[in-house]
Amino acid sequence: SSHLGALSIFDESASVVVPPPLNSAPPSKMSDVDARIGALEQKLTQTRADYDESLDTIWMLVCAMLVFFMHSGFSLLEAGCVRFKNTQNILAKNLLVVTLGFLCWYIIGYPLAFGVTTAREPNNFAGSNHFAMDGFFDEMTSFRNWFFQGCFCATGGTIVSGAMAERTKLKGFATFTVLMTSIIYPVVIWWGWSGGGWLAYTNEAGEFVSSVGPALKDFAGSGLVHMVGGMGAIVGAIIVGPRTGRWDPSKESDFEGHSIPFCVLGTFFLWFGWYGFNPGSTLSMHDKDTANLAGIVAVNTTLAPCVAGLLVFFLRAIVLPPRLLDVGAFCNGILAGLVSITAGCGFVKAWEAIIIGFIGGLVYQGASMLLKKLK
Repeated sequence: SSHLGALSIFDESASVVVPPPLNSAPPSKMSDVDARIGALEQKLTQTRADYDESLDTIWMLVCAMLVFFMHSGFSLLEAGCVRFKNTQNILAKNLLVVTLGFLCWYIIGYPLAFGVTTAREPNNFAGSNHFAMDGFFDEMTSFRNWFFQGCFCATGGTIVSGAMAERTKLKGFATFTVLMTSIIYPVVIWWGWSGGGWLAYTNEAGEFVSSVGPALKDFAGSGLVHMVGGMGAIVGAIIVGPRTGRWDPSKESDFEGHSIPFCVLGTFFLWFGWYGFNPGSTLSMHDKDTANLAGIVAVNTTLAPCVAGLLVFFLRAIVLPPRLLDVGAFCNGILAGLVSITAGCGFVKAWEAIIIGFIGGLVYQGASMLLKKLK
């Protein structure tokens, strides 16, 4: 019996207990595990998308609030530049352009500027959708875009109030504000920033072009915002003409601004708001590349006005008669540098921003002298 028992050890027909393979779970259990993994992956993807969306919304709202804060800078600057008797009038115009401007932006301005529709082929001249926020609840990101871009629109209208200060009636300026924020500014914005305007659109070959060649690249609005406001300002100034007695040498001192401290504080407020204007034009903040771009933009937004302001201050103090320390011109030089860098702040290096600021200061000084000569 012991012999037979020994043989059974090597008998191939004998049953051997082998542990089951690790992946041999019942099919029902494997499918349950796969379903749970798929659900977790889907939830992770949705959480990441929600996080990115929340971060972008916070970024754009904070930057939009900084741009909105610029109106306090405009108010202080313009109030300081006019005579005391006209202070309330210029402040009323600053309040009017914000309150009336946003209502016009709500009804017709935003639709003309960003009213892209998939229902029909967009035209190159103006948008035609989302009147009075129609359809916004179908795409909730539209609300933050409306607020951010609306702050830009109001800024473009405020530029004009200072150029026609002390010689424009409130009802006349109100009429201009309606036209500016309802039609003029929105149509120009469609041309360059909507993706469907004639200054920047995608052709059939998938190339980003314009009707005249390469597409316009204006990162934060030197041309589309500030030049539009500036053109409105110069046209308005030409139409209403100079203030009575402005170029009479014996009355020159009568037209000096009543508060240089207001001018300086207003300039700093505007400069501070510009950090929402330019870095905020990244329009998002959920990835490393965009964050780094915003940092570069902030640096360029700092260097250009420094150079422009110092250049104008130096020219007025040492080179150009009457060679005085002109603090008001210092402020204007800083603003000229800020306007100059706004278009290219996301495309240039720091040393290039310095050159742009230098050129902007020279252009401001030359234009100021030309306007005085032309009276």
